[in-house]
Amino acid sequence: MTPSSASRWYSPLLVGTTLLTVAIKAAPVKAQQMYNPIPLSGNNKEFSSQLSKQDIPTGEGGFARDYQVKLKKGDQIAIDLISEDFDAMVQLIASDGTIVAENDDGPEGTTNSLLFTRIANSGEYIVRVRAFGKTGGGDFTLKINHLQPSKE
Repeated sequence: MTPSSASRWYSPLLVGTTLLTVAIKAAPVKAQQMYNPIPLSGNNKEFSSQLSKQDIPTGEGGFARDYQVKLKKGDQIAIDLISEDFDAMVQLIASDGTIVAENDDGPEGTTNSLLFTRIANSGEYIVRVRAFGKTGGGDFTLKINHLQPSKE
């Protein structure tokens, strides 16, 4: 192989490898910018919204949306997720990704979710609103309440 034929073969390979390397290094940054849980503040929260195709796909035909809350050790909370449009499921997720608590169907046989839990460690948590199974999305109301300990 002559030096000129080697450079003709080597030059496109070098450019292609460089472009691939740049694309691979840029991809994680783009993916990290896409996930943004919605921050919530204050003790008691109630609001209505909608799960749609713009939210996180669950891989089961439904969608999920994440809300970020700051909780303290010893907090007792109730999370109520109500929807006429989909089988509601709510999860409380710790900052390390572990599921602290979850509920699919609330009391009285409804497809709404009602979750009660006591917080073991202070920190940032994710409240994940999702549609169970292949029920897609739709309108919902989310209520997050700090419960008062009984005074005896």
